[in-house]
Amino acid sequence: MTATGAPAWEAAAPSLVGVLDDDARELAAYVAVGEEMLAALPPKAARDDSQRQAADRIHTACRAARRAFLALHVDAVYDLLTDDRTSHPRLPALVSAAAERFPGLVPSAAQMGAELRHAQADKEGREIDQGIFCAAVLRSATAGRHLIDAMLMPTPQALGQLADFRRTGVVELGAVLVERRGHAAEVTFRNAHCLNAEDAGLIADLETAVDLVLLDDQVRVGVLRGGEVDHPRYQGRRVFSAGINLKDLRNGAIPLLEFLLGRELGYINKMCRGLLVDAAAGPWSERTVAKPWIGAVDSFAIGGGMQLLLVLDRVIAEPDAYFSLPAAEEGIVPGLGNLRLTRLAGARLARQVILGGRSIPAASAEGRLICDEVVAPQDMPDAIERAVRELGAPAVAANRRMLTLAEEPLDVFREYLAEFAYAQALRAYSDDVLAKVERRWQRSGARR
Repeated sequence: MTATGAPAWEAAAPSLVGVLDDDARELAAYVAVGEEMLAALPPKAARDDSQRQAADRIHTACRAARRAFLALHVDAVYDLLTDDRTSHPRLPALVSAAAERFPGLVPSAAQMGAELRHAQADKEGREIDQGIFCAAVLRSATAGRHLIDAMLMPTPQALGQLADFRRTGVVELGAVLVERRGHAAEVTFRNAHCLNAEDAGLIADLETAVDLVLLDDQVRVGVLRGGEVDHPRYQGRRVFSAGINLKDLRNGAIPLLEFLLGRELGYINKMCRGLLVDAAAGPWSERTVAKPWIGAVDSFAIGGGMQLLLVLDRVIAEPDAYFSLPAAEEGIVPGLGNLRLTRLAGARLARQVILGGRSIPAASAEGRLICDEVVAPQDMPDAIERAVRELGAPAVAANRRMLTLAEEPLDVFREYLAEFAYAQALRAYSDDVLAKVERRWQRSGARR
């Protein structure tokens, strides 16, 4: 069928009867016809207005069918993919298994591989389909809680490095250095070429680093700090983080599963709630290993960098440092910043920061809602050491766990992420976001 047959095809949406296998076949057959019509169109970058509209109609119809199927069957689908929740696949493996077991429900490996060959603006936007699936899983209390557990488990990469870290106290990852110093472990961002901006490599390395800190019995407190950068304006200075790497977003190298959702469900949630080491244990305190975290902010914490500060137990900043969540400028959702900044700083200031792009100087009265202490750069090491001593006290871990329970109940976190999974995927392919990242890319002097 060609795209000209789309109206008749749209009208013949799958007739779902509530029987999993029957409905799965209906969905697969319906989406297969949609894919045939998409394949008959030119690649996205070469489509004219009418062809773009036809593609949009096809995607919209397929997405409606997926939502209808998941509304009926998400728990049954999840149970099949996890052997009745006895296995704990991480999010990318879960989605991959869904693509194989339920054709048409999420993009296939071949379809996602084809997407990787394009810049963000030239992709079909198949991560939106992944977002629909992830949102449905997280919306289910049963499946969502199990997925959160799976993402709180140690990564194979960390388990492979653990013996060396315990022995030497040092692990050098691609974009992160982890060093044990007394009872603290300092995690230093080393994405020097891009002001310690977040890219897929840094996110993966940070999760490995956080796992190692939480698994090492000699460590009581974790410390996050940006390393020195190469940028001419900040040459030789430490920078905490410039947030998401917008060049990578423009080039299609910011994946939904591993990055946009992976950071929230992975290392940030591990810092907040602890590492899940025994899924079968009863009380949360016996299932997880949790430790307090300190952030040392040099220069600035922008976007994802500021988001990190919102889960830390102590934030120390130099006097000239500032914080910002430039969501209004970038056009995407700042992770869990909307949830956590409102709690810490109040609804009015959160709206000024997130909707209006307001930057917060660390030394200002508003800045003290984000950080606990402002010290001169030369005093930062002593301030970190003092904070490590204070937060290393025996009762801290138990009390911070209770604070997390009170401030961000698990189901509040889960329900927020269910909405975020789809909203963020949609925003990453929105015309305004694509135009903004393209303009930035052009201004930077980049060439195709």
